[in-house]
Amino acid sequence: MIDLKNTQQPKLYKTLLIGDDCLDVYQFGTVDRISPEAPVPVFKMGTKEERPGMARNVKSNLESLGCDVTYHSGNTSVKTRLIDSRSKQQICRIDNDRISQPLAVTDISHKLQDFDVIVISDYNKGYVSYELISYLRHLFHGSIFLDTKKTDLAMFQGIHVKINEVEYNNCKSVNDSLIVTLGSRGAMYKTPNGQTFYTTPLVEVSDVCGAGDTFLAALVYQYMVSKDMSRSIEFANRAAAITVQHIGNYAPSLEEIS
Repeated sequence: MIDLKNTQQPKLYKTLLIGDDCLDVYQFGTVDRISPEAPVPVFKMGTKEERPGMARNVKSNLESLGCDVTYHSGNTSVKTRLIDSRSKQQICRIDNDRISQPLAVTDISHKLQDFDVIVISDYNKGYVSYELISYLRHLFHGSIFLDTKKTDLAMFQGIHVKINEVEYNNCKSVNDSLIVTLGSRGAMYKTPNGQTFYTTPLVEVSDVCGAGDTFLAALVYQYMVSKDMSRSIEFANRAAAITVQHIGNYAPSLEEIS
C-alpha cells in the first residue's frame, strides 16, 4: 500500500489511449404495475444521468489517477440502462452500437515518442484492428496494455493483455502476458511460467458496470509507478472493488485506492 504522506507528487504519465467510445445513460424510474397489453412491467421514467463509457470511462479513470491522457476514439455508441429507483436494480439495457472506421496507424505513428505508455480499450466495434495493434507493438518501445474482445491473442506477444473470464474462455489463443479478471474471485496472471491468482477485497456490490475499465486504468498506472505486475494487479483489484460499490461507472481517486 502506498503511503501518500511520505511520497512526492505523483508523475503525470503521458498516456496514449485508443479505443471505442460510448455514452452510458442511466434512466431511473419506478415500476408499479404490469402492462395490460402484455405480461411486462410498465416503467415510469424519473431522473436521468449520463456518464462516459467504454474507452472514455478508461480515460476518466486514468485522469482520476493523475495521468495525462491523449485520446483517440471512433463513433460513440449509446447504452441506456433502465434502473428501478427503489432497488437500484437494472431492468434492461438498450444498446445503440455504432461501427467505426479503423484508425490508421499513420494518424498517430509520428507522435508515439511523446508517450510513456499506450493503452488500448478495444470493444471490437471496428476502430481497433489487429493490424493497428501489431504496428503499435513494433513502433512503440514502451509498455502497451490491451483490453480486448478479440480472440486470437497470440498475435499480441510483447503486450500486456487484460480480459475477463468469459473472454478468456472464448479466446482461440493466448499471449505471454495475460491478466484475467475473475469478478469477486479476483484476478489471474498467466505467463509461460504458470498462473498466479490474486484475491480481491470482499465488498457489497451495487453494480459491476465499469469495473473492468477501472481495473485496466489502475493496472496501467501502478505498473508505470512500480514496474511490478503483481503489485499492479493487487492495486487494480482494490480499485475495482471501490467502483462496484457505486451505481454506474465510477473513477476512484488515488487516495481512495491507497
